[in-house]
Amino acid sequence: MSEITINPDQLKEILKSAIAELIRDNRKEVSEFMAEIIEDVAMEQAIAKGETTELVSRESIFQLLEPKA
Repeated sequence: MSEITINPDQLKEILKSAIAELIRDNRKEVSEFMAEIIEDVAMEQAIAKGETTELVSRESIFQLLEPKA
């Protein structure tokens, strides 16, 4: 089997091209994946913030969520 040698600049260009093609050919899947990542990060930040804030009752939360008449 023969050995192939690629310099770092060539490898970088090959990877950029492959990633661009992957995104272009799988737009919906990539978009859904990115949305999940953003949701996970937001949830992590909300949990971290919630750990340092004052506790509130369940009733007060549900009052805020009820539609105003």
